[in-house]
Amino acid sequence: MELRQLRCFVAVAEELHFGRAAERLLLGQPAVSQQVRRLEREVKVELFDRSPRYVRLTPAGERFLPAARQVLAAEDAARALAAELAAPAVLRLGTVTGLGERLDLILDAYQRRAPEVLVELRAEPVRERLAQLADGRLDAAFVRGAVAEGSPELRFLPVWQEELVLALPARHPLAEQPAVDLADLAALPLRLTERHNHPALVDLVLDACARAGFRPSLLPSQSILQDTLASIGAGAPSWTVVYAANTRTTTTRRIVFRPCRTPLALPVSVAVRRSAPLPRLLLEACRAA
Repeated sequence: MELRQLRCFVAVAEELHFGRAAERLLLGQPAVSQQVRRLEREVKVELFDRSPRYVRLTPAGERFLPAARQVLAAEDAARALAAELAAPAVLRLGTVTGLGERLDLILDAYQRRAPEVLVELRAEPVRERLAQLADGRLDAAFVRGAVAEGSPELRFLPVWQEELVLALPARHPLAEQPAVDLADLAALPLRLTERHNHPALVDLVLDACARAGFRPSLLPSQSILQDTLASIGAGAPSWTVVYAANTRTTTTRRIVFRPCRTPLALPVSVAVRRSAPLPRLLLEACRAA
């Protein structure tokens, strides 16, 4: 049994027409028919019911089709992995702020799987990150939030959910609660980045506030998280959201971090070009971290 026989069988089974299957495979129709006949002789059963008017699978053909697809899928996976293993010895990876120790765990897991590959990290705003990925300056990129529109040449592979927590002044009465309702923050200004910097985050937080029944008064956040937290802790009471991973490496006496009673989380994906093979080693590292 040969892979080309299985490819011809699956194409005919999906098209139910030898001519269309031949066009799809870029082969002549006699060659497709010949390969299917050889396969039938090897498995010693008729896989198609043929007539001048139609082609359809026999019961045996219907049972054989899923197994044939699995074999071809395994071949595709092997080819993709081989292409990745043969790739250049540098992985140009677009990253995002706030991954905390998770990024270290991912890099450690990746290095164990591909010790010969040098990982080159590049931190850019999401639009620039996706633009660099699309034109080949990056090989893969982490992206938070829903799949960005206008990126048909990219695909997004979910890897985990990123939890967000609330950052409040330690002196505020809400800081004494183990968890906080968003509605209780309605009277406090919200320090949040500009939407063009992180549309998924801004939309998530503002939509959650709207569902809680209020529209927050917005204050600008600083470009550095520590500066934003300093403003919240020292100035007039305000609040913001912080990735939970960041809180494990952020210490300040003036700020407390509290979970939201309505959980806030953003999906994180690995983005790659559709024309590139799946980054299987990177995905494995993300799921192992």
